[in-house]
Amino acid sequence: MNAEKGERGTMKKNIALIYGDCASPEIVTQAVRVLDKIAAKHGHTFTYTRAYMGGEAIDKFGDPLPAAELEKCKASDSVLLGAIGGPKWEGLPGDKRPEKGLLRLRAGMGLYANNRPAKIWPQLAAASPLKAEIVEKGIDFIVVRELIGSVYFGEHKTFEQNGEKVAVDTMPYAEHEIERIGRIGFETAMKRRKKLTCVDKANVLDTSRLWRAVMHRLAAEYPEVEYSEMFVDNCAMQICKNPSQFDVIVTENMFGDILSDEASEITGSIGMVPSSSLGEGTCGLYEPIHGSAPDIAGQDVVNPIACILSAAMMLRYSFDMPAEADEIEAAVNAVLNQGLRTADMMAEGCTQVGCTAMGDAILAEL
Repeated sequence: MNAEKGERGTMKKNIALIYGDCASPEIVTQAVRVLDKIAAKHGHTFTYTRAYMGGEAIDKFGDPLPAAELEKCKASDSVLLGAIGGPKWEGLPGDKRPEKGLLRLRAGMGLYANNRPAKIWPQLAAASPLKAEIVEKGIDFIVVRELIGSVYFGEHKTFEQNGEKVAVDTMPYAEHEIERIGRIGFETAMKRRKKLTCVDKANVLDTSRLWRAVMHRLAAEYPEVEYSEMFVDNCAMQICKNPSQFDVIVTENMFGDILSDEASEITGSIGMVPSSSLGEGTCGLYEPIHGSAPDIAGQDVVNPIACILSAAMMLRYSFDMPAEADEIEAAVNAVLNQGLRTADMMAEGCTQVGCTAMGDAILAEL
């Protein structure tokens, strides 16, 4: 790691920036402006290393994540990413698609835990698709998703059998992979409301039964945590019906992918949701959960807030700068209180602003 601690708690950090595809560079640009303002205000030094991944890496190098780009990310103190992919690259073979770059980046950095908060901002409560009486009970939970195992990283093959094509995807999990993500689930619950729900399909899958065995062992080490289990299909219903019951959900890769998207949608704006991916050390990958918005690329209308909040998560979880992260979140809150909204979360009585103008408004509050 390149971090140095200077006088009076000032820090030097090197951030790898992946600007991403389509509308993504617009949001990363605003997040960097916010980081620069925070650095200037607190006497920190943030330096940036440009790294290429996804569609822009395919265009530049013919590869969604060349080895040299992965090394830049691993050598940094953390990585800030926009979003990747778009229609331009959809026809490519599987191993050449932008998304393969992201999978290789997570694996190469050893990032096995993806943490995605699902939280209602009071100013946006009306935008939730759920009924007001459900929202009023409160939505504030986090999905802890295992990120580098299961069916996304198992063997994939398609072959001819009996005159037709057959496709097989394998879904492996080893005990140590379950234990390390399970421990993050329990530790996260200890810092929150001390409730943990393990989501699986143990009535059908051997992997889920192994998850349960490992989680039961871990639960004995965390007597303060109220531990429960839920089948994934029921959980998908409960997130819509009664989300206030959840504090921390821990689950395997594919279930976590689906449930965390659902959890984000009930909050009312996918353009507001950040995420972090972490492994053993403090070097993490921080990114908004939304896609690259090819339909509005270059129009300066995309919502930069999820990327800005991802930068705040980076300060909090990787750089140990909780006060600075709080300042960014408070600035976002203040701007929402002013009634400023990007197009994706526009509501009656509010003022619509573009990507750059939203960045300007947040900077003015810092």
